Amino acid sequence: MELKRINDHVSVSGQIQPEDVKTLKDLGFTAIVNNRPDGEAPDQPAGAEIAAAAKQAGLSYHAIPLGRDGVNPEMVAQTKAVLEGSDGKVFCFCRSGTRSTTLWALSQAGEAPASQIIAQAAEAGYDMSHLAGYLGQN
Repeated sequence: MELKRINDHVSVSGQIQPEDVKTLKDLGFTAIVNNRPDGEAPDQPAGAEIAAAAKQAGLSYHAIPLGRDGVNPEMVAQTKAVLEGSDGKVFCFCRSGTRSTTLWALSQAGEAPASQIIAQAAEAGYDMSHLAGYLGQN
């Protein structure tokens, strides 16, 4: 598991395993957001396995799968609600971290300047410059 810090509140990574949840708890995360649909890859653990590990560790778990149909406003609103409703650090994952970063970035539109959102993503290794037009909107 390679964590990439977006800011003090949010980090992302590629696919995690249920046994990674304890490490996330130890690192101070209070919520996990799964942005990967079940069944994308044969070696991928089911979201329910990670949800069970999160529950056992005392972390909140949220499934906001971003698949082939792409992003919709409900996903962005759900992401924003999780981030705003969390009482601590939030960890988001998908296959590579890109979809998680995309949803984070879109959830921040109107909350911070587009340039700041794009810069934070870039510092974590994700190019979100293609979202500049969306990030400038409220």
